[in-house]
Amino acid sequence: MAALVNRDDVLAAGRVAAEAGMLDTCVIRRRTGEASDEWGAVAETWTQLYSGKCRVQHRDVQAQEEIAGEARLLMVRLEVHLPMSVVGLEPEDEVLITASRSDPDLPGRVFTIRDLAHGTEKTARRIGVVERTS
Repeated sequence: MAALVNRDDVLAAGRVAAEAGMLDTCVIRRRTGEASDEWGAVAETWTQLYSGKCRVQHRDVQAQEEIAGEARLLMVRLEVHLPMSVVGLEPEDEVLITASRSDPDLPGRVFTIRDLAHGTEKTARRIGVVERTS
């Protein structure tokens, strides 16, 4: 007779395995407004939503060209994987890659969240992001 498999145990093991593959680190932040100093210089203000492990993967093989005013922007779509414990994210939040164990070109890159994928029994939170490359 085959042993019964506990779905909760399998899900927990899947989440552990998914997090083991998250070799990059990132900070996710939300713009909260602007502040100006005594000389009138304006700076954006942010609140940090998450700091910790993540994984960056290509989502689509093609980039999309957009025109903003007179500028041409090349928008590259990627996917950032996060632990399922990361909650409360919204489109337009920013993901800043702070370190990467396998891609020295990732740290310092900033991505904008576009898509949030919610679902039952997921092993990782996978969010669609874009990067403006030009």
